[in-house]
Amino acid sequence: MSLTIPSPTVSATPSAEPRTYQVRTFGCQMNVHDSERMAGLLEDAGYVPADGEIADVVVFNTCAVRENADNKLYGNLGQLRQVKAANPGMQIAVGGCLAQKDRETIVKKAPWVDAVFGTHNVGALPALLDRARHNNEAQLEILESLDVFPSTLPTKRDSVYAGWVSISVGCNNTCTFCIVPSLRGKEKDRRPGEILAEIQALVDDGAVEVTLLGQNVNSYGVEFGDRQAFSKLLRACGEIEGLERVRFTSPHPAAFTDDVIDAMAETPNIMPQLHMPLQSGSDKVLKDMRRSYRSSRFLGILDKVRDRIPNAAITTDIIVGFPGETEEDFQATLDVVEKSRFASAFTFQYSKRPGTPAADLPDQLPKAVVQERFERLTALQDRIAAEENARQLGRTVEVLVTAQSGRKAEETHRLSGRSKDQRLVHFSVPSGADTPRPGDFVTVTITEAAAFHLVADPATAGDYVLRRSRAGDAWDRSQAESCGVPSPGSVSSKAGVSLGMPSLPARRA
Repeated sequence: MSLTIPSPTVSATPSAEPRTYQVRTFGCQMNVHDSERMAGLLEDAGYVPADGEIADVVVFNTCAVRENADNKLYGNLGQLRQVKAANPGMQIAVGGCLAQKDRETIVKKAPWVDAVFGTHNVGALPALLDRARHNNEAQLEILESLDVFPSTLPTKRDSVYAGWVSISVGCNNTCTFCIVPSLRGKEKDRRPGEILAEIQALVDDGAVEVTLLGQNVNSYGVEFGDRQAFSKLLRACGEIEGLERVRFTSPHPAAFTDDVIDAMAETPNIMPQLHMPLQSGSDKVLKDMRRSYRSSRFLGILDKVRDRIPNAAITTDIIVGFPGETEEDFQATLDVVEKSRFASAFTFQYSKRPGTPAADLPDQLPKAVVQERFERLTALQDRIAAEENARQLGRTVEVLVTAQSGRKAEETHRLSGRSKDQRLVHFSVPSGADTPRPGDFVTVTITEAAAFHLVADPATAGDYVLRRSRAGDAWDRSQAESCGVPSPGSVSSKAGVSLGMPSLPARRA
């Protein structure tokens, strides 16, 4: 669907200066990855990242799943209304899941928006902005099916040392609480060769870690009829020289098979970490959710994973207060959480999503009941997370250093990174030791543990081992290039400048 809607947009006088952009992202890892595509498209079209000043183009990549997603979007759009009025020629675009769902509503509620595009036509963004400027009218283009696979589009990566790689888009499941299938469509799988070629390109550009993305990664291959395609893909990742860490998200318990567990255990660069969405521990609620597994199946998967990968850190998603959830149902969730010993959990209070079957179910629970159960669940999970982290005391871990530091970094002078099992580690550098760059690796011993992070304070330089990496070299190049300073061995790259996106939460959404 493509519509042109009158807008008060004022065309800017052409300027020799390149137009600047900013991408603001809400939602899941898939949205973050899509934002890298949007940024790549804009830079390919001649835009440059905004550096503190008001951007000429602001793009919102929206979510329709998270609570109050629409309020967050319209609140941000409202804040920009006067900014745009004071800056003729500024443009605002809205894309992503909420754009796919709300369509004309966005332009009706916020007529100062210049372009609205959906999840299936990310590649249209530069053209829509050009048309809006030329026609002095807002452009709305929502396709009902995928135009081109997003990974074929230019990319502006948010990190030089790690990257996202989509292996599929869309979902064939029919969970009653989820609107994703109607917004992103049926599952479409990429061919393994295309995926591995993209991973190789990331590695050649300096990346040492990739995360494979899909709404249901372990159903990968359904489109071309290979039930073991995902485990084969994981093993193929193990053959890529220089690729040190591979992660994936998210699998579905109903489709999680033993060959995937075997591939994880037997492929050295597949990390000992698994995100396995539970949603509820009640078999009745799981049935109402149309989650085609039961709690015994879920716990059985965790047992198999821990049998093959003893130190695996397992995380999850849980929804509290689904329609019809009784106290007995909720207690079943608490029981499964206690048995599962999750390293962390993303916990959500159920809220209606228009267009989902669950929104029309009877026995919608009062907010006060949902809130009280949510608080009990998070208290339990916080205790378990603290206990599981306490078990890490005294362990020696290898940490991939990241560009992000903790909130108290200025006070503690610690740097931050992720261990192989994805735990957040804040560490200090001993006096006289070399400081790592983002993308380098350090080996340290855990000296303190909290519920949501670990601390390593080496007593001497001998307790701290630094391993410089190609990713650290790539970080140096990206910093030099962003300042216009050539560096030895520098290569053309689209990596290294932040999109202004929030980092993924370490605790829960």
